[in-house]
Amino acid sequence: MTTKLRHPAVDLERELLTAEEFLAWLEPGTVADLIDGAIFMHSPVSIRHARLLNFLDFLLRSYLERHPLGELFREVVAVRLSSENVFQPDLAFLRAERRSAIRDNHLEGAPDLVVEVLSPRTADRDVGPKFAVYQRHGVMEYWVLDPEALAHRFTAAPGTIWSSTPKERPGSSRGPYRDSSSCANGWTRGARLPSPNRWQ
Repeated sequence: MTTKLRHPAVDLERELLTAEEFLAWLEPGTVADLIDGAIFMHSPVSIRHARLLNFLDFLLRSYLERHPLGELFREVVAVRLSSENVFQPDLAFLRAERRSAIRDNHLEGAPDLVVEVLSPRTADRDVGPKFAVYQRHGVMEYWVLDPEALAHRFTAAPGTIWSSTPKERPGSSRGPYRDSSSCANGWTRGARLPSPNRWQ
């Protein structure tokens, strides 16, 4: 069985891959997802997207330097969720007690927190099939941020969507990043990101 691998420049026809085949195919510098066995390439992102992701990365890493509760990974690290689903989320957090999930070239199983910053070519997948796979495999929190519309969603197991900051919902966050998620929700809604030093 074959599927179309859609790329901004070309259309290639490839057979459906297993997670192991995909990880063997994945080269440094290549950013792609394996969704139900089909490869979907990531596209270059906008400057607004890059700035928002860099801001969140700084925010969460600053928090984790003060509270060493786990490790944060960027989109260059693959996450193997099943035999046919391997994603490269923009950010993935793994609690310290789950370090056994770290492999040489990927994370095995669901991270505790996944952050995806939307782009026009990936938005449908991030809020559709990838969201369903993350939920099915036990991701505790899933943040979806839209750098253009500034409409962000913070979702926690078992699938409750917060319309406000997690801090305002009793018992909303099970993760160690509750404070940073509150900051992220408030700060990323502005047209201009504040200095991360305000949070320190």
